[in-house]
Amino acid sequence: MKIRAKYCPNCGSTNIKWINPLLWSLWHCYNCGYQGPVVLEDEELAREVQIEYEKRELEKS
Repeated sequence: MKIRAKYCPNCGSTNIKWINPLLWSLWHCYNCGYQGPVVLEDEELAREVQIEYEKRELEKS
């Protein structure tokens, strides 16, 4: 069985962890602060999310 990487749906980071098994599926991204039930497993999609996140962050500054 192959273990797939998990990616944050907000910033595309792999620095995302499953934080509370009692709440079924709650993930926390330690890069952008995202918390929610959704994670990405598609590396190409995660890269697109990263690019868009970086653009949004640049626009804020």
